[in-house]
Amino acid sequence: MTIKVNRAVLGHRVLTGISRRHLADLVVELAAPWQAVVEGRRDTARGGARQRAAGAGARHRLVFVDRVSATLIHLRHDLPHAVLALLFGVDRSTISRAIGEVRSLLAARGFAVPDRPGVRLRTLADVFAYAQAEGVVLRLDATEVQVRRPASHRGGRRAFVSGKKKQNTMKATVVADAKGRTLWAGNLRPGRMHDTSAIRGEGIDDLFRQFPKVQVLLDDGYLGLRRDHPGKALTPPRKPNKIAAPEVHEAREQARHDHSSQRIPVEHALADHKRWKGLARWTHRRDTLPATYLAIAGLVSDRTATT
Repeated sequence: MTIKVNRAVLGHRVLTGISRRHLADLVVELAAPWQAVVEGRRDTARGGARQRAAGAGARHRLVFVDRVSATLIHLRHDLPHAVLALLFGVDRSTISRAIGEVRSLLAARGFAVPDRPGVRLRTLADVFAYAQAEGVVLRLDATEVQVRRPASHRGGRRAFVSGKKKQNTMKATVVADAKGRTLWAGNLRPGRMHDTSAIRGEGIDDLFRQFPKVQVLLDDGYLGLRRDHPGKALTPPRKPNKIAAPEVHEAREQARHDHSSQRIPVEHALADHKRWKGLARWTHRRDTLPATYLAIAGLVSDRTATT
């Protein structure tokens, strides 16, 4: 059975999750890196450089623009590879290979800097350097994505059981600015790991010492960072003693409300990521989730960086 679908329809924002202009920019940006990956794989297979001129030989049945569109549709709506193969008129294995290649390229792009076209943040150190240079107060939080339970015969099965969600999850850490624009995402860890332990693994303690002017707004899950970096890692005030005066309790509640109001943009950033269906619940292999989350977060950062 063959279904012919207009390629202009498959590139629509409703399907890809991004505008046509954004899609065109992505194609231009990723074309050269993708070609380098393809030629490198061919060099490995043939055991040396190509003998024929560039452009000779069989043509791709799925051109690069369609490969990017298919990957975006999969990320946005989590359509099965077999369905995408039917829409694009190719074999399922072609779609699977295309998604694997393009997803890796998207994950390696990094994150857009607000009002700085062409500049991208790829590591947490980049984010701290940017925050200190621009005087940005960062917002940091973790989110969990439900994943498939590991097979019973495999070790480390309990590591994915989240104490908070009571489900098998993987945890991602996200950093945003005051407008909810994603500056960095990553640090994918099994759901059982504590939020503080996960971000310490990214070297945040060293970054606080290296960039002393940077402040990060956090929730109560990061009290250990507040203890080790007072005045830099900012969490809500602790609950006063029961015998404290009523005005002390009122002041504490007001302070918690003010802190929550300032920290809420990172929650909006997390919600932007979860609008992409694959991150609502991950039903594929767990080892592909990190690249998928980075790819989606990078695409979201592109959109929000200009708003």
